Formats: sequence, structure tokens, C-alpha cells
Amino acid sequence: MTSYATSSAKAEMSELRRLKGLLPPELQSWVTVEGTTEVNPPLIRSEEIGKDQVEIQIDLVKWDALAMDQRNLLFWHEVARIQMDTIPKDGWEMAALAIGLGGAVGELWVQDGLLLVLALALCGVSGWRLYQKNNGEKQMRELLDADEKAIALATRFGYSLPNAYKSLGSALKSLIDTTPSKRQRSRYEARLSALKRSANKAKAKSRSPEDSEM
Repeated sequence: MTSYATSSAKAEMSELRRLKGLLPPELQSWVTVEGTTEVNPPLIRSEEIGKDQVEIQIDLVKWDALAMDQRNLLFWHEVARIQMDTIPKDGWEMAALAIGLGGAVGELWVQDGLLLVLALALCGVSGWRLYQKNNGEKQMRELLDADEKAIALATRFGYSLPNAYKSLGSALKSLIDTTPSKRQRSRYEARLSALKRSANKAKAKSRSPEDSEM
């Protein structure tokens, strides 16, 4: 039993080191890769852990069920989100909204017009930011952009363009098959559909003029 646990721990450390090597050089000094210890965590996510420091957290149990190429492309998708600065930030908006609402109620009581306007302005700004963060269309656009950038990263690391598309498509299909959440599954399906359209465009673009004429 001890031998199995040791072997498993070594395999996990080896995988984390391998993934660290898949980071573009410009990210290696401030992005870390760790296995998560949470209960029922997402497969992979990124989190700010300090000023100019980001940690990619992976559920290594679920991760182990994926093929190597699938892991690589899902990892590069997360890297792309970091590069595009679309990972979730510290949620100051909820705190600001609570402060603004509390201030507005308080100023209504004491009837200070200027402070009431400031409190309402704080509510407005934080409310708008919360709407933007939770806007489904915006979130999906960010995911699709990250998929495109993941394909580009894969070619940077030696993948052919067709193989990069194939690997990410295969990974998304696997996630669709294993995800119980209907909402999350629909997101993966939307990403897969967009990826297929993008692959077809890339394939058509790569055809020679002679092929087009034929």
C-alpha cells in the first residue's frame, strides 16, 4: 500500500513538472502548476495567489483519465486564458456593492445628498462589473478565444495544425461524455462546435490555389 502511494505521488510530481515545461518561457517565472486538494474541484483552473503570481490548479485524479495530447491542449487553453488576462480576479465587486448599499441606506437616514450620490455611484460601478463578470456571452467568447490561442500554442510546441485541432476536439468530447452538469456540458458542446468551424476554415485556407480551382 505504501509502495503504491509513493509511486502515485511520484507520478503526480512528474506530471506537474512536465506541465511546467509546457509553459511558454515568458510565463515560467510567475505561473506555477499544482495539484488541488479540494473536494470535487474543477478539472483545471487558474487563480491569482499574489501580486503577479498565478497558480494553475489541476485535479490530478480526473486528469489521469485523459490522454497525453488531450491534457496538453486543455493545459494550453488555461495558459491562453492567463495570457489574455481572462482568469477570475479577486471578487472585490460584491464587497463594494454591499458597502455602497449600506452607505446609501445610511445616507438616506441622515439625508446627506453628496454622500448618497457617492454611495449610489459605488453601487453602480460594482453592479456593472458583476454583470460583466457573469455575462454568459462574454464568458463564452473568452473561452472560444482561449481555444484558438491554445491551438497556436500547440503549434509553437511542435504540433501540426490538424493534430492540434484533433487533440483539443478529442479532449472536449471526453469532457462532454464525463460532465454531469448540463450547463457545463453545453459549454463544452458550444466550444466543440466552434472548434470544428475553425478547423474547417483552417483546412480550406491551407488548400493550394490548384486545389481550389479543381
